[in-house]
Amino acid sequence: MSRSPASDSCSSGSPSPRPPGSNRRSFLRAVGGAAGAMAVSTSLTPRLWARLRRQSQLAEGLDAKAVATDEAFWLPVQDAYPVDRSLLNLNNGGVSPSPRQAQQALRRMQDFANQCPSRNLWRIQEPQRETVRQDLAELFGANAEEIAICRNATEALETVTFGLDLKPGDVVLSTNQDYPRMIHAWNQRAQREGIEFRQISLPTPSTAEQTVEAFARAITPQTKVLHFCHVINLTGQILPVRELCDLARSRGCLSLVDGAHAFGHLDFRGTDLGCDFYGTSLHKWMSAPFGTGMLYVRKEHIESVWPLFAHEHPRSEDIRKFEQIGTHPCPLVLSIAEAIKLHRQIGPARKEARLRSLRDHWAGPLSREPGIRFHTALESESSCGFATIEVPGIEAADLASHLWQKHRIVVSPIRHEEFQGIRVSSHVYTLRPELDRFVRAMQEVAREGLPA
Repeated sequence: MSRSPASDSCSSGSPSPRPPGSNRRSFLRAVGGAAGAMAVSTSLTPRLWARLRRQSQLAEGLDAKAVATDEAFWLPVQDAYPVDRSLLNLNNGGVSPSPRQAQQALRRMQDFANQCPSRNLWRIQEPQRETVRQDLAELFGANAEEIAICRNATEALETVTFGLDLKPGDVVLSTNQDYPRMIHAWNQRAQREGIEFRQISLPTPSTAEQTVEAFARAITPQTKVLHFCHVINLTGQILPVRELCDLARSRGCLSLVDGAHAFGHLDFRGTDLGCDFYGTSLHKWMSAPFGTGMLYVRKEHIESVWPLFAHEHPRSEDIRKFEQIGTHPCPLVLSIAEAIKLHRQIGPARKEARLRSLRDHWAGPLSREPGIRFHTALESESSCGFATIEVPGIEAADLASHLWQKHRIVVSPIRHEEFQGIRVSSHVYTLRPELDRFVRAMQEVAREGLPA
C-alpha cells in the first residue's frame, strides 16, 4: 500500500535503543527539559512531538509503575490536551477530549475535503482509511480484515446484536450491569423475535471467580451468546474476559465483549482475550475525535453476521460490509491516527500504570474516610483508571450537583437498582493537585454532609 498523508501522520517510527550510560537521572533531566518547552507551546510542533518520542525512548527499560509517578514525563502529555483548567473534568469515562494534534488534523482534513468533496472526500480521503484500519488492527492485535471502523461502541455492538442468526427460544446471557443501550437492543430482539434475554446479578464488586461461576451456573443448552463488559461502565470493574470467552466456547456459545472502557485504557492484545466479537468507542480512553469506534469480528464469523446497514452482498466475508452507512466524515476517521500516535508514544503499559496511579492518588485517602463507601475493588487485577464511590445517605445526583456548583468538578452520577454513587474517571492530562482538590471536597461532604 502506498503511503498517504494519514499514514505519515500516524507513523511514530521505531524506537532507538537507550543511549549508553543513560540512567534514571539523565532520563528525568531530559524529560524535564522537554516538559518545560511543551508547557509554553500553543501547539504540538514536529520538534515537540520528536521530544515526546525521545522521552518514550529514554523510558524504555524503566518500570511502568516508576514512570507513572514521574511528573516530568507527563507534563508534555498533559499539555497535549487543550482542556479548560478552570474546571476539573472527572467524567472522562463518558467521553474524553482529543489531543490538540488530533483536533488540528481533523480541521485540516475537513478543510481539504470541503474544497471539492466529491473528489477529495471520496477519491482521496476514503482510501486512506485503510491505513487507519491497519493501525487499529496492529494496536488491538488482529488482522486488518477483522476490523471495521464505526462511530461508537453502540454501533459496533448492535451490528452484532442484530446481525446474528438467532431463533425463538435461543438465549442470550448478560449481566444487569451492562450498558443500557446494549440491554435495550437485546430486549428489542426478544420482543420482536421471541429470543430470550437473561441477565444475571453480580456482587459489587465481585471477584473473577464469582463472575465466571455466576455465568457458568446460568448457561443452559439454549444459551447461544454471552454478552458482557470488559470493564463495567458503572464501576470500572475489570471482568475476566479470557476466562469468560473460554467458558463460552466450551459450552458452544459465542462471546460478544463490550470494550468501550478498555481499549486505550488497559494494556492488552485482542489475541489475549479469545473473543468472537469486540466493540469499542475510540473517543473515550483512546482520545480519538468524538464519534469514532471500532468493531472486531473473528474472521470465521464475518460471513454469518448480517450487516446493520444493508450491503449488496450481506453474506460477504469482507469486513467492510459493516461500514455501509452512506456518506460519512472521512476526516473523523483519518484523525484517529493522531490519537493512536500519542497513545503509542506514551506506551500502553505506561498509560495503564499512570491511569491507575492517578486513580489511587484520590482513592487512597478517600478509602480511609469512614463516611465514604467504594463500589469498586482497588486491586490492580480488578480495576484501573476509575472507580465509583458513595456517601451513604446522599443521593448521587445531589452530590454531583454540589461538586459542580461549589467546586466546578464534573463527575458522573450513577444509579443502579443495586447501588448508587458517583463515577470518578481522570485521564492522562489530569494533574495531581487537581485530584487533591477533589479529595478535599469529598472529605468535607463525608464529614459535614451537603450544605442546607
